[in-house]
Amino acid sequence: MSQMARRRLILLFLALYFLVPSIHASEGDADPIYKACLDECEKSGCVGKICFQHCKFSSDGKPIDGPWYLQEPLYQKWKQWDCRADCQYHCMIAREEQREKHGEKPIKYHGKWPFQRVYGIQEPVAVAFSALSLAVQFHGWLSFFILLNYKLPSRPDKRTYYEYIGLWHVYAVLAMNFWFWSAIFHCRDVELTEKLDYSSAVALVGYSLILAILRAFNLRDEASRVMVAAPLIAFVTTHILYLNLYKLDYDLNMKVCMAMGVAQLLIWGVWAGVTCHPSRWKVWLFVVGGSLAVLLGISDFPPYKGFVDSNALWHAISIPLTYICWSFVQDDAELSTSTLLKKIN
Repeated sequence: MSQMARRRLILLFLALYFLVPSIHASEGDADPIYKACLDECEKSGCVGKICFQHCKFSSDGKPIDGPWYLQEPLYQKWKQWDCRADCQYHCMIAREEQREKHGEKPIKYHGKWPFQRVYGIQEPVAVAFSALSLAVQFHGWLSFFILLNYKLPSRPDKRTYYEYIGLWHVYAVLAMNFWFWSAIFHCRDVELTEKLDYSSAVALVGYSLILAILRAFNLRDEASRVMVAAPLIAFVTTHILYLNLYKLDYDLNMKVCMAMGVAQLLIWGVWAGVTCHPSRWKVWLFVVGGSLAVLLGISDFPPYKGFVDSNALWHAISIPLTYICWSFVQDDAELSTSTLLKKIN
């Protein structure tokens, strides 16, 4: 290789090195008006007529000047809305108002669409839908528990006739755990809440795939269940460790969740097409609604009026899907119990 070719190659690598960060940066981050607002806010603690008391403190919470009673309020520390976060938010809102007046479309800032806060909550609509999904999930699981333990007949040893009860109980715990952390994450997006949200999501989707395989193929013996569950649990565990200990990769996590989500929808769809289960129409509703949720999950558009985006709509669809899911599970438990009792009698 000639000396000139080496120099060109080095220049190419340097250009790529400095180009990559700009590719991953959001368009709003590079906006000169936004950057100027951010610089001024971090110096003065104000955006227009809005000023932040906690901007008079260093990053460790100690006052730069002034008495102790001017220290940052406890509720601000709990939400982790520090000076820089407030400056970013209010500069973003101010810049988006300017862009809207000029007929320009919203853009992302720091990888996120511009959302309107409500009482310090970052994405209030997504939080509300997450909380509703959590409530519906708990109601469905509680109804299932009451049905099996107090309404349907049980074996002489007090065990239920339904052989998938333990699997559905684990599913309920993982689902409620996911919706809880989803609500927390959309209240305030920080590294810890993001990791907990992503980890709980992939755990739920992975377990749902295991459950779909076990129920669709009617696997009842422990050996078959372990053969199916072990490799998937190992994969999901490795992925969660990767996200938490190595790199919090949003794109990779989305691909993994989508792949497992589509796989379980295909399994349920094929099963609903070949089974004679009287409640198979509920499975079809779940598959159609789940497919719509997947499409919303991969779509990305700015929030309407700063509140409702594709993620919030996905959370909204999950509410009726959760109800349909538990309704089918209860029907399945009743059918399985009556079938086994007929065989015994």
